[in-house]
Amino acid sequence: MAIDATNATTVSPRRAGYRFNLTGWISLVIILAWALIAILAPYVTPHGISDIVDTDYFGPMSLQFPLGTDYLGRDMLSRILFGARYTVGISLAATLIACTIGVTLGMAAAVTGGWFDAALSRFVDALSSIPSKLFALVAVAGVGSSIPVLMLILGIIYTPGSYRFARALAVNVNTTDFVTVARIRGEKLSYLIRAEILPNIIGPVLADVGLRFVFIVLLLSGLSFLGLGVQPPEADWGSLVRENIGGLPFGAPAVMAPSFAIASLTIAVNRLIDNLPQKIRDRSE
Repeated sequence: MAIDATNATTVSPRRAGYRFNLTGWISLVIILAWALIAILAPYVTPHGISDIVDTDYFGPMSLQFPLGTDYLGRDMLSRILFGARYTVGISLAATLIACTIGVTLGMAAAVTGGWFDAALSRFVDALSSIPSKLFALVAVAGVGSSIPVLMLILGIIYTPGSYRFARALAVNVNTTDFVTVARIRGEKLSYLIRAEILPNIIGPVLADVGLRFVFIVLLLSGLSFLGLGVQPPEADWGSLVRENIGGLPFGAPAVMAPSFAIASLTIAVNRLIDNLPQKIRDRSE
């Protein structure tokens, strides 16, 4: 029996699933590689992070030292691999703090409305008016620089952006019929947020988490470059750029290698987000 082609059900690409292009796959591999390095750094570094292994400071790239040596003759490959623990770890923790607080408060404000929404939004507006770098510099200079302090300060700085984004999405969902029906049933605020609002904004929120992570990596690297981030003997990628800046006139790889590491991670996250399905990024049907 022949099948009428005009009546056959056509499976659209949107229903058939999503595929990353080559750029998306490369970005995902880079992100997973840095995440794995951050976890296994003590086991994959060829030398100790503080071991002086060469008498030639700002040494060139070689088979023994693939990324050269720093201003004290330490292996740069080992220091970059170990620095990934601090750059990725601190940035990820700060991102989780910012997005957890921001998304929760944003959904609560959108659902509750009234004076709570107005007061919280005005407070967030006031916090947003402070330049992020200035806020970080003053806060770190005032309370000192440590890993927990950096996580908390970076999380606070990027909470307002996460709050605004989540609230804007939640306000749209809050006007839909199924949320109205849930209100009529007498459901509590926690149920509305957990069961009605969050599942309908989770895609764009996850994309925003990636962007917040990139912003925090760059701000953390900037603070470390200014000497207010991760303190010696530990070092993140921003610290490695700062302490080896004297080798810039010589074209030392010790200066360029951590800069490329920062660029590879941030660009990979951005490109991965760009390759997410439009339904996830824009919440389109």
